[in-house]
Amino acid sequence: MQNDSILIVDDERKMAVVLEAAFNEDGYAVEIAGGGEDALAKFRQNPVPLVITDLKMPDISGIELLSKIKKLSPETEVILMTAYATAQTAVEAMKRGAFDYVIKPFSLDELKTKASHVFEKKRLENKTRELEIELKQRGSLENMIGHSGAIQTVYKMIQKVAPKDATVLVLGESGTGKELVARAIHNLSPRKDAPFIAINCAAFPENLLESELFGFEKGAFTGADRRKLGHFETAGEGTIFLDEIGEVSPTMQVKLLRVLQGRQIMRLGGTESIAMKGRILTATNRNLDEMIKDGSFREDLYYRINVFPIVVPPLRKRAEDVPDLVSHFLEKYGENSQMKNEALQKLQRYDWPGNVRELENVIERSLIMAGNEPITISDLPPYLQEERETPTLFDIPEGGIILEDLEKKLIQSAIDKAEGNKSRAAQLLGITRRKLYSMMERFGGFTE
Repeated sequence: MQNDSILIVDDERKMAVVLEAAFNEDGYAVEIAGGGEDALAKFRQNPVPLVITDLKMPDISGIELLSKIKKLSPETEVILMTAYATAQTAVEAMKRGAFDYVIKPFSLDELKTKASHVFEKKRLENKTRELEIELKQRGSLENMIGHSGAIQTVYKMIQKVAPKDATVLVLGESGTGKELVARAIHNLSPRKDAPFIAINCAAFPENLLESELFGFEKGAFTGADRRKLGHFETAGEGTIFLDEIGEVSPTMQVKLLRVLQGRQIMRLGGTESIAMKGRILTATNRNLDEMIKDGSFREDLYYRINVFPIVVPPLRKRAEDVPDLVSHFLEKYGENSQMKNEALQKLQRYDWPGNVRELENVIERSLIMAGNEPITISDLPPYLQEERETPTLFDIPEGGIILEDLEKKLIQSAIDKAEGNKSRAAQLLGITRRKLYSMMERFGGFTE
């Protein structure tokens, strides 16, 4: 069943054509039928989510058509148009399963509003189904939020690599959730019942990082008054996550390479090699290719840790996930907390250089500012309250311009800036995604 498609049924062709043009303008795919039997034939060939039909027709009535449509496709919604509406007609239509009806003469805006309610209901139903399926599929992808294509790709890669023992390198900007990816890999792996130990390599000086990972024997250095096991040992058959692997020193890189190659460790001050049974996952926000070129990162270590890379997209490349993330953080930090739609729209238009971590901080702060009231724009940090000024692109030349050419250039520019993300491109242009697709189809010739 095609999304956002409508079958309009009216034996008065002029009326059907007017409605077809009006809905086409809003980006809907529209087909028209001249009567009930014609509508049924077309519906059988191409079931649609919404049928808008006249009540009085020469072959079969709109009520009869409604009943037949519902038998063929219970999920299809029907809106009736009538000039003969009575309370009894309305009750009968609703009993038969009509979504709504309009009384002739009606305004196009009234009918469009009712149609938009149908598709909003469909989207919510589809989202609920997708959530149910995703929860079953994702299993232990705990705390990973979002439904965008970009994050769905990450989910799929996690599910593919989790059952294996391959070393994974998680790449992404600060605040994108690289540790969540590592935890999800562990939770979906056969090692899930063993420890998961996360170490931020940038948080330790070189000598302290070495003792944390490898452990030490009593007397290995001043103050070592007892044996201490390192995380490579305490993890057992679990998972060790080395975050910010790009920050470790050249000396430490050599030691990590030996562990990955030989699967053996030795405590500081020790003489015995100990088998390392855990799985190693790593992550960085650095460009390791550039570091290899300037000599600050070993190429052989890079190939050892980069067996299966997963790139976590920045939040600006998955703007459609912002509402889901906002809902998650509202639930996390406040009871029965809400956000006004205009405030949410502000968050969706922002580029989030600090990624999900920045968004979480903004929600926590805004809840404090809002108290027990829904979050409004005035509760957001000042830098998010500022209005974006619409730039003056150019002066219209004396010879004029071709508006369609300008629109096409602006659409291509938005697609390029959004790196192919249609939802983000639509936001940059201040239009709906459906409107963007409609314009792209009308103009054609776009590159992504």
